[in-house]
Amino acid sequence: MNPQAQNLNEVIASKNQAVYDLLSERGKNIFFPKKGILGQGAEAKGTRINATIGTAIEDDGAPMHLESISAKLGISADKAFLYAPSFGRYDIRKRWQQMIAEKNPRLQGKTISLPIATSALTHGISMAGYMFLNDGQEILVPNLYWGNYNLALSNAYGAKIATYSLFKNNAMDVESLSSALLADGDKKVLLLNFPNNPTGYSPTESEMQALVAAIKNAAEKGKKIAVICDDAYFGLVYEVGVDRQSPFAYLADLHENVLAVKVDGPTKEDYVWGFRVGFITYAVKGGDAQLYEALENKTAGAVRGNISNASNLSQSLLVQAFESPTYAAEKQAKFDIMQSRYNAVKQTLSNPKYAEYFKALPYNSGYFMCIKLADGIDAEKVRMLLIEKFSIGVININGLIRIAFSAVAANDIEKMFEGIYEACKIVKG
Repeated sequence: MNPQAQNLNEVIASKNQAVYDLLSERGKNIFFPKKGILGQGAEAKGTRINATIGTAIEDDGAPMHLESISAKLGISADKAFLYAPSFGRYDIRKRWQQMIAEKNPRLQGKTISLPIATSALTHGISMAGYMFLNDGQEILVPNLYWGNYNLALSNAYGAKIATYSLFKNNAMDVESLSSALLADGDKKVLLLNFPNNPTGYSPTESEMQALVAAIKNAAEKGKKIAVICDDAYFGLVYEVGVDRQSPFAYLADLHENVLAVKVDGPTKEDYVWGFRVGFITYAVKGGDAQLYEALENKTAGAVRGNISNASNLSQSLLVQAFESPTYAAEKQAKFDIMQSRYNAVKQTLSNPKYAEYFKALPYNSGYFMCIKLADGIDAEKVRMLLIEKFSIGVININGLIRIAFSAVAANDIEKMFEGIYEACKIVKG
């Protein structure tokens, strides 16, 4: 083991043994290199002639670049063309940390790590897997989950996807989650995804309290739990009584045995899918600057060894947006459109005729909702018929139909469900 990794391990273990025990073997062995090329480059920063870093520099000291690209950007060359740090730009990391606290009032007064920048959330989930999942380690996910977890966690790291029931009697099945946490094994890795993909469900305020209590109960019984909060669709909540905060806010100081890992970013929150910027942030009861710095160094080391760094240009543009005086109003305007589409779904499905062929699973947030077809109706046949006869595209997930209402104009919602209704009637008939 590299001495730099060993030093980080010693800091983590001295601060919180449970957090150290939660690390995978990769997580224990990773470090951000303070020596070698990076260290020598840092020591040479500010020299008149600097031949350390693998970038091309103009004679005047500016980053070398093509005018055909820079002319279209409207941003300084150093903020567009140079590498960003593997940790992420400090300005966006600090601003995102502040924004997390602003959006999650329960975090006020609590200490969390400085976020590490990733290449959006899929990469963030992958880096969480790198840090906490060994080959054969179970990761607990709801039985309705985003299929890319299979590639990012199971195929990549050999983790075993173990599911618990998401719903029972049209509400969240907290009992199933609790049983999964209390099953054999001291180390548990739990993945929470709210609003959920594919169902578009988030816990009500009372369900969130029950969920947090279940995690605390398991921790008090000796379970060491890393809770990965996949907050890809954070903020898109459309109903009163649904909890608007991330589980991370409740878990940040829940118990010394519970490490909360927030994976989030502007992809959906700020409608910048192609920017590919996300973040990983840590919190644990009793966590301090030294513990978080050690975890940040390990995570940045994993990022460097995987993609080197996230896009500097994207990070720079986002920082400018966050500081814009119109940012909040622009976000509200887009949320209002999403709310109107959700309302159109809810209004359309209030028509009892649809129950003959399908019913909606619980939904209240996010981009999606799912319908369960009546017995005897083949979801794949419906999906193909919708494309061929009605020019409507939906997703078949193991017999459920997932609908991304986020991508459908409000005035097309009823037409879409009418098409699904007619397709079901044809397949059933």
